[in-house]
Amino acid sequence: MFISKKHLSRRTVLRGMGATIALPFLEAMLPAQTPQRQAAAAAAKTRLCTIEMVHGCSGSTGEGTRLRYWSPEKIGRHFETTQILRSLAPHQEYVTIVSHTDIGPATAMVAAEAGADHTRSSAAFLTCAHAKMTEGADIFNGVSMDQVYAQAFGQETPLPSIQLCIEDVGSLTGACGYGYSCVYANTISWANATSPLPMERDPRVAFERLFGDGATPEQRISRRRANASILDGIMGKVADLQKGLGPNDRTRLADYLDDVREIERRIQKAEQANANSPAASLPAAPIGVPDKWTEHVKLMFDLQILAFQTDTTRVSAFKMGRDVSSRVYTESDVKTPFHSLSHHGNKPDKLEEFARLNEFHVNQVAYFLNKMKNTPDGDGNLLDHSMVLYGSPMGDGSVHNHLRIPVFLAGKANGKLAGNTHVLCPDGTPFANVLLTMLQKLGVNSETFGDSTGTVEI
Repeated sequence: MFISKKHLSRRTVLRGMGATIALPFLEAMLPAQTPQRQAAAAAAKTRLCTIEMVHGCSGSTGEGTRLRYWSPEKIGRHFETTQILRSLAPHQEYVTIVSHTDIGPATAMVAAEAGADHTRSSAAFLTCAHAKMTEGADIFNGVSMDQVYAQAFGQETPLPSIQLCIEDVGSLTGACGYGYSCVYANTISWANATSPLPMERDPRVAFERLFGDGATPEQRISRRRANASILDGIMGKVADLQKGLGPNDRTRLADYLDDVREIERRIQKAEQANANSPAASLPAAPIGVPDKWTEHVKLMFDLQILAFQTDTTRVSAFKMGRDVSSRVYTESDVKTPFHSLSHHGNKPDKLEEFARLNEFHVNQVAYFLNKMKNTPDGDGNLLDHSMVLYGSPMGDGSVHNHLRIPVFLAGKANGKLAGNTHVLCPDGTPFANVLLTMLQKLGVNSETFGDSTGTVEI
């Protein structure tokens, strides 16, 4: 390889038994006699992950702002972490907090739309568009920011984008009250104004989509019944591939395949547990969904990392909650149902309790960032080459407003984000300005987005 200047194609996959396993970035994929940093930089593509958590944040209230539940006091570089965001401290060099932006299009425009803030909320998160009031098929919203990027740069990968969720959102049909279709609350990704993209809740389905391309339903069922791994059919090809790899690549490939097998094992464990559960007989209960919320979230994060690591996709949207959910997060120290707690009425004890729940949610994202930072990618790590957005389209959930929404970015985006920065925007700044800035830093030539009025210095 060195003499002939040949190298392993970035698109090399291992096939067998209905499985298609993409490879992570390896040194063997660099052209021979090419400086590694130069080649790796040329090959690197920024991955985009957008994450929504519903119901707002205690730090978006007047009292929560004063108590610094979310936004740091210091503006600019080297901010101090706050209660809700303290789990991000080990990753602060990658974190950019953007405070005091609003999603105006999520609010009611006429009296008839009042009361539907929960339904419009998710629809506006990545579109910054005002969803048309309808319970019929004539839905109309806007293209979402993640899909603008996917349409520009996602066509080079096997999957232009993936959409995942945690709550059971049901189908993209039906009415959810106050004159709005449920479709607006059930997804955050829109290919265009009339094409919402469904979000996948079952880790098994997501796993098969990433690694089971070409498998028939019969093959998948047979493999599961035999308790066999999707990797079993390709191990011979792995052995052949490893013969031509250097020691660093062999270690990286082995670690990657171990990660794939571990995720599959966790899915199988959930399936086995659910098979004996009464809920398994219900058609709406995906058998691969773990009982524990944190395990479900971590599985979905790990699947996104594998998808990014192998360049199977560069774009993901992850909906971690659903509006008006009454879930009790039993793994946290908060035992009040989610939706009712978001209606804290600005009572100090309830506001503080809601802050602890907000912190619990952010803790899961810290897990994701830590794994990204520890995943090699080219001449750096996956977090170096990614842009992660976390936020809620509501501000103060107690009054259903969309002001001072909680938002942070993570990752270096291939050098486009400095990190370790707190940006305080002027009151009234549209959140669309943040999304437009992100698109421009991702290489999309856009002058406007949603209700944007400009860009943000991030």
